[in-house]
Parts: sequence; structure tokens; C-alpha cells
Amino acid sequence: MAKPQVAFYWTASCGGCEMAVLELHERILDVASLVDIRFWPVAIDAKYSDVRRMADGELDVTFFNGALRNEENVEMAHLMRKKSKLLVAFGACAQMGGIPGLANFSSKRSLLDQVYHQAPSTSNPSATEPVEKSALDGYELTLPPLLERVYPLDGEVEVDYSVPGCPPTGETVWRAVTAILEGQLPERGAVLGASEETLCKECPLKKQEKKVGHFYRLYEKQPDGETCLLEQGIVCAGPATRGGCEAACIKANMPCRGCYGPVAGALDQGAKLLSALASCMDSNEMSGITELVSQVPDISGLLWRFSLPRSLAQGVREPAGSSAGGGSSSGALTGRKEAK
Repeated sequence: MAKPQVAFYWTASCGGCEMAVLELHERILDVASLVDIRFWPVAIDAKYSDVRRMADGELDVTFFNGALRNEENVEMAHLMRKKSKLLVAFGACAQMGGIPGLANFSSKRSLLDQVYHQAPSTSNPSATEPVEKSALDGYELTLPPLLERVYPLDGEVEVDYSVPGCPPTGETVWRAVTAILEGQLPERGAVLGASEETLCKECPLKKQEKKVGHFYRLYEKQPDGETCLLEQGIVCAGPATRGGCEAACIKANMPCRGCYGPVAGALDQGAKLLSALASCMDSNEMSGITELVSQVPDISGLLWRFSLPRSLAQGVREPAGSSAGGGSSSGALTGRKEAK
């Protein structure tokens, strides 16, 4: 029987999801013996042209990690969708936009201004910026244009399944790969390799009544290693986050930051986390609640650290009329294909 034909591809991300595949350790040899890896630019010498020559649907599954930040990302999303029977959003960036998605709090113009003109470490007296086309020694060089916003993979193409995490743990990857290879897949659109319940269900810390009178930054307080971090006043995204990572961060005495995405049925992970934080604040007065919220730096960045492009909080955080081109575009789960 022919082996399943598999591809991996990487767009706007840090590359951690590529390394997550290696977290299979010796089991990667089992996977390698069961499949043919046809395209994996980070590991094998394969070209875009090789994929274009494939028949439509020739690949059984593509694991696609990274958000969509430029036109090349979009082109490859369509190409891998066309060539794959199953397209899997692999990791938080492909699933929700991830860390790159925090750029949606700013306009494209303001990001370029900050990086190439305003950053304290930038020296750019000629005001040089990247251009889409330039000439060098008689050749035309091109760069893919940046999109106005960052989008998750399903903001542009249909996605069959997703695997959460920044990056997914080795066990999550193994469960997802096993489900695919053994044909034990849930209904289309499901999250593979993770839990349907919150991270709190698998967290080993003791939980009592949460009444928080002060929120601490990590450098301000040493967790005791036994009590729920929220009860200690350390913001933890566990109540709003899908389990399945074996509480890896919490076992290292660090709070969850939400990379496994929202639990099943939650429309907006950040809104759910905000509700969880509000429910444990030890104050009934607006002034007290305001003071508690002020103790959490960049609360919007915390709430939607991995999921901003899929959230209700779609506005650009820039003053109206600013030279950076502020404004807002609201709407949950808005994809690029709907925004065209």
C-alpha cells in the first residue's frame, strides 16, 4: 500500500513549530517509516515548483504553521490547500494568528515607521524602507507585499483541522499524527491532540476560592509552587485556555499565556479570560477594579496574546487622525477572504 504523502510548510512564525516535530524524539523514526515527506523547506531540498507540478490533492496532508502576513504567505496557503486532501493549521500562529497577530493592534504604516524610523536603536538617515521591486546588477529583485493585517490560515483558505500550541508539545503532535495516520479523525474543523476542557482541569496546583487583592508581575513575586497562580495574584490564562499541554508552563512555575487557544464553544479567548479575572477581583467598587486592572501591564496584549486576529478586539490602537493611519475594523473571526 502506498505511503501517505505529507508536507510541512512555514510562513509568519518563529520556527518553533518546525522544531516541535522533533519533540517526537525517537518516534519521528516511526513517522518517517510510515509516510513520504514530499515538501519541507526547512529540512529537505524541495522547491515551490515541485509542489506546483503535483496533481491537485496529491498530498494526503499538509501541516501548515505560521500566520499570513504577506502575499507570498497567501499564495502558498492557496497552493498547499489545492494540493492537499487535508490541510492542518499547525500551531497557534496558523490556528489563531499567534504572536505575529499582535501586529493587528497597529496599522501597517505605523509598524514600518517604528521599525525603520522611530526605534531608539535605528539609524536610518536616508529614510530607507523595503520596496516591493528594486534593481541590482541588471536583475529585478522583488519582495512580497505586506498585507494590511495578519490573518490565521482559515482567514484565507478552508482548513480541515488544527493542532494548537506555541509550539505544540511532542505528545500533542503525536496524538494528532496518530489520529491522521490511523484514520481516527473527529468531524472536520476539530482541534486535534488537545483537550476539550480548560487547562485548569490538568493543572496540578491547589485551587480554593480566588479573591485577588493585587496582581503581581512575574519579577515581583516568587510563586510558591503549590497554590493556584491566580490565587497568588499572578495572571494565568488557564481558565480560558484549552488543555492538552500537560500544564508544561505551570509545572515550570510559570503562568499559562494561552497558546492552546480557547476551550470548545468560547467565541473569544480574551473575553473569556477577562471574565475569569473579573470574577476573582476582591473588590466591589469601580475604583478598586480600575486599580486592579491597572496592575496588569498591556492587558489587551495579555488577553489576546495568541488570538487577536480571531477576536472581537479588532481595532487598531492608534489615535484618530494620527499620521500612522489609525482606525478600526471590528468583527470577530473576520478573515481576509471576507474583508476583500
